[in-house]
Amino acid sequence: MSFIRDPVSDNYQLMIIGWMDQERVYGSIIHSTLHNGKIWIQHDGTEDGLAERLVAAGVPKSDIVLGFQSPFKRQFTEFAVG
Repeated sequence: MSFIRDPVSDNYQLMIIGWMDQERVYGSIIHSTLHNGKIWIQHDGTEDGLAERLVAAGVPKSDIVLGFQSPFKRQFTEFAVG
């Protein structure tokens, strides 16, 4: 796994890169950005869910945006809309 961070644009990714047995694996597990004081989850490929882990760590739901959801659908979640 590789962690990629760009503190200039506030982009952060956890990638899986390598080999599993005889098969090449490559892809984003988590991609998040910081924008206007909120954590935007752009992609979440974890089983437990990054948003729930952040809440368990003390981050208010009002500071988390599910960026992978359409703007219309975000209003129906417990998290910030933007």
